Order: sequence, then C-alpha cells, then structure tokens
Amino acid sequence: MSLKLNSKYVQKFINEDEMNGIKAQVETAAKVLHDRTGLGNDFLGWLDLPVDYDKDEFARIKAAAKKIQGHSDVLIVIGIGGSYLGARAAIELLKSPMYNNMKKDTPDIYYAGNNINPTYLQEIISLCEGRDFSVNVISKSGTTTEPALAFRVFKKLVEEKYGAEGAKDRIFCTTDKARGTLKELADAEGYETFVIPDDVGGRFSVLTAVGLLPIAVAGCDIDALMTGAAKAREDFTADFDNNDCYKYAALRNILHRKGKAVELMVSYDPAFCMMSEWYKQLFGESEGKDNKGIFPASVVFSTDLHSMGQFIQDGSRVMFETVVDIKNPKQDMFLEDDEANLDGLNFLTNQNMSVVNRKALEGTVLAHTEGGVPNIILELDQIDEENLGYMIYFFEKACAVSGYVLGVNPFNQPGVESYKSNMFALLGKPGYEDKKAALEAKLS
Repeated sequence: MSLKLNSKYVQKFINEDEMNGIKAQVETAAKVLHDRTGLGNDFLGWLDLPVDYDKDEFARIKAAAKKIQGHSDVLIVIGIGGSYLGARAAIELLKSPMYNNMKKDTPDIYYAGNNINPTYLQEIISLCEGRDFSVNVISKSGTTTEPALAFRVFKKLVEEKYGAEGAKDRIFCTTDKARGTLKELADAEGYETFVIPDDVGGRFSVLTAVGLLPIAVAGCDIDALMTGAAKAREDFTADFDNNDCYKYAALRNILHRKGKAVELMVSYDPAFCMMSEWYKQLFGESEGKDNKGIFPASVVFSTDLHSMGQFIQDGSRVMFETVVDIKNPKQDMFLEDDEANLDGLNFLTNQNMSVVNRKALEGTVLAHTEGGVPNIILELDQIDEENLGYMIYFFEKACAVSGYVLGVNPFNQPGVESYKSNMFALLGKPGYEDKKAALEAKLS
C-alpha cells in the first residue's frame, strides 16, 4: 500500500516559511480532532472505524452479499449523497465504470433514489423486467424524499413479484440502529437490517454497511478494504513532518489563502470519475459553510483537456489541481506498427499505451504549473482494495483537519435544509401552508 504526496510542482507557489507557519495550526487541528473537543465531535465514529467496527455485522454483510449474489441478477441500491456515492465510486474504481456490461458472476448494480427524475426511475424499472432482483435501501430516517419515493416503488415491485414472504429475502435496509421510519418498517416486515452508526455522517460512511454491502455484492474484498483503511489510520497519526495527510491539508489551506478558491481533482483514468464525485461531496459539504470553503470540482484527463484545458491553462487564476497519479493501470495495451501510418503515430510503436498516458500527465502538469496553476500530486502504486481503503481514509482525515484549520464544523450541513423546506412548501406538505403562499408569490 502506498499513497504519497508529491509537492514538487507546488513549490514555486508555496515557500518553506509558509509551510512552517501553518504547521502549528494543522497540528492543533489534528489534536482537536483526536481529543474530540472540536465542533461536530459527536460525528467522529469514522476516525477509529477501520479497527473499531462491528465484526458480527461485518460477517452478516458478507453473508447477505453472498445471498444476493446467489439469487439475484440485479441489485438496486437506493440512496442519495453519502448513502450511495461511496459504494458506486468504489465499485467503478475497483471493477469498472462498465461493470454492468461486463461478463461476471455477480449481479448488475443500479442506483435509484438519487434524483427525482421520472424517466430515470422508469428506465431502472425496465432493466429489472424478466430478471431476479434485490433491493438495498439506505436511509438513516427513511423519509428523505428521493430514496423514500424510489423505495416506495421498488418495495411494491418486489412484493408483486415475490410476495410479502419472498420480499423478506430480497429487501435489505441500511438504517438507524433503533429508530426511524425505515427501521420500524423493516422490523415490522422482517427485512434484514444493517446499521448506519449514529456517530458517522453520510459522507464519511463508505466504510460502514452503507458502502460495504453493495461493494461486497460486486465481488470486492471488503476485508482488504478495511485493512487498507486501518493502515492509513495508523500512518496518519504521525507528526506533521512525516504525515502526507496533514501536509495535504496544509497545502490546500495555504493556496486558499492566496486566492485559490477552486480545487480541481484530476485523474487520468475514467474509472476514477465517481471517486471524484465522492470527493466533491466529502469536501464540499464539510467545508462549504459560513461563507467559507474551497469549491471542489473535477476533471478526467486527457478527455477534459479537450474541453476544459483551455480554461485551466489560460483562464482566471482561481484554481489549483490535485492530481491522482495511478502508477500502474489494471490493464495495458501494446501499440503495434501500422505500415500506412496515415495518422502519423508510428513514433509510438513498440511501447505501452500507459506510457502515452504517463507522458500526457507529465506534459500537462508542466504546462499548467507554468501557466500559473499549482499542482499537488498524490501518487498511488495501483488500484486494489487495500489501496482504496487507504485512500478513502486519507481523504476523510485530510478533510476533517482542513475543515478545522478553515474554522468551520466539518461534520454538519445546515445549508442543505433550505431547499428541502422550500420544496416541501411548494408541494403542499402539511405544516408548510403559510410558507407556500409566500414562495409562490416570489415565483409569479
């Protein structure tokens, strides 16, 4: 396992005094985190989760995954935000973004309840026609609008196809340990349940049953995933000078104070796309409050060099890039000679495509830094479960430390309630009558 910070290409933007100057702030933030004395300290269950998790439930997760693999062609994962992003990111990175289209002995996995678009939901339903399917609904309360609507639909479909008794073998609920609408329903109907810990927020929950059950259904090794996270937990308790996690948090905050308001997560592997989506929620929801925060964005190169490259190279200097450099791809391709050479690419003959991708990375880093865009490089040897677990924990801890350095509570999300309140009022939810008229007046 390895995830190494390479700060070579950010040194022209940050000097040694600045790193020394922020060092004490980062160390203080880390101490506050570990002493559990900071804002949001009741949501720090993720901190020791890689070693302090429920081993009995972990065994039940693996058993449920085998059960689903044995009787289902499709698993529908119902959840939104942190309730599905981590699982999807892990599956696409470890397996493939084309996982559902590949030959395999595990079920296809589709994601519902992450939007309110009727066409999307109908298409997911159509993919289940004539196939055996199971449902994993993930919701702390059971009343979040998007997943609750989707679960209402799929619960009915399961019961129509397999009956109420059959549904008990095909509906799995990941929810609160003891309370809430979904927990009450699961207990009443006899569905197997898994726990979203009270002290782990959604965006930090991928290493709980929230992420582990779908990841296991896809055939990934969740033991190795936790082993990698446990190693990161150990490594990233080191002092600042020997801690790449703390240094990453420091670099981000220094660049932010210099006016870099946007962090662009860069990868050179399309399989990393959903990991970037997970990163965007993790950092965006953790840091974006009190009129503060670095805006998280993402690109996949070389694809997006043909769409966003111009802006990054020559546009407003508001951003820095964090490049995830995966040294060894899961597969490679040898480039052969073409006698006609109509495309003029025979100079690439007799080498691997990974070499071309590597030179694209190196050339782009040089071009962008020379253009005034700082580049932080995170080097990863290869993609496997242990390295992914290690990387997940790296980002989670860096996010928490960085949030404390920024001066916010990294574990709440007060801003997400505003749109919900407006939506409920406009839809006529009981109790929102007075607000409905006022909002409609503003819209007219």
